[in-house]
Amino acid sequence: MGDEHDPGRFLRACRRQPVDRTPVWFMRQAGRSLPEYRRARGNGDILEAATHPELVTELTLQPLRRYAVDAAILFSDIMVPLRAIGCPVRIVPDVGPVLDHPLGGAADIERLRPLEPEADIPSVIEAVTLVTRALEGRGIPLIGFAGAPFTVACYLVEGKPSRTFARVKSLMHTEPSTWQILADRLADIACAFLSAQVRAGARAVQLFDSWAGWLTPADYERFVLPVTARVLSELRALDVPTILFGVGTGELLALMASAGPDVVGIDWRVPIDVARSRLGANTAVQGNLDPAICLAPWEVVAAETRRVLQSAGTAPGHIFNLGHGVLPDTDPGILAAVADLVHQEGRSGASVAERDGIPAEGPDGAGGHQREARP
Repeated sequence: MGDEHDPGRFLRACRRQPVDRTPVWFMRQAGRSLPEYRRARGNGDILEAATHPELVTELTLQPLRRYAVDAAILFSDIMVPLRAIGCPVRIVPDVGPVLDHPLGGAADIERLRPLEPEADIPSVIEAVTLVTRALEGRGIPLIGFAGAPFTVACYLVEGKPSRTFARVKSLMHTEPSTWQILADRLADIACAFLSAQVRAGARAVQLFDSWAGWLTPADYERFVLPVTARVLSELRALDVPTILFGVGTGELLALMASAGPDVVGIDWRVPIDVARSRLGANTAVQGNLDPAICLAPWEVVAAETRRVLQSAGTAPGHIFNLGHGVLPDTDPGILAAVADLVHQEGRSGASVAERDGIPAEGPDGAGGHQREARP
């Protein structure tokens, strides 16, 4: 079967190059679904936890002891750089980022100063350095990440997670110049945050634009696409693959691809073959198993995993992932079995019939799903 961890598999797939088997990782693979995560993190604030490099390193590496994933993703939060520059954001359990006094106009936005990585986020830089040092020789690249300007703005303007995003949409349309100032400030912060992670050792970056799917294509093209494209353009000089991810973005995929990412992550609502046709041949695709499916019995999960692989086809440029983050109640054994199944059957150049002929063990089978012993 070759090396379990090919150091270039994930990176080659990002660049639409042939791979021996489909690479896989899971958004929120380090998180509440792991009992060791809960023991290590306790009940503290995630933004506080992200300032402790040794803890960040441990939480980032935990899923690699269980799953045969092809990439690690830094344990952090999209609000980390905002807290670092003095923005009084806090994470409320079961709610999300909350700002008691949301940004209301140009004067509030002026208080968002530039991020100075060496002074503001030394713990993040140290954590990335520690993680990449721990991953040396293991063939697993580290993914850094940041929040995209629009999604971060949603929290800052709304003051909390929203179901309508009415305040931020109103700002864009009624005060477009103010919106542009805010978007540019947040773009600068995202670029500084991601660049610092890459300089410290991250081999790829993901830009989370989780709420972009709430916009019409016209609004996305006018208010969001230019600033997103600027972030991705500035990162291009770092020569690492870039991934752009959003939820509910089926009607935006062509526009997202035009922003210039190497990879677009898609949620579970759009079949990958449809996503590929909308993205075009120059963009790789990441996804897109429904996270809720992972709560079902293994036979269901395996069938849906195969369906995703079949939809992706055998053309280069597919990274298997969930269509959103791992749900807290997910059985880690199921995710381990999914990773093994993807590696067994998601091979470049293999026909679907050939893949379906390869047996895949369930979470209690002999496929090596209890991975705590892996170094």
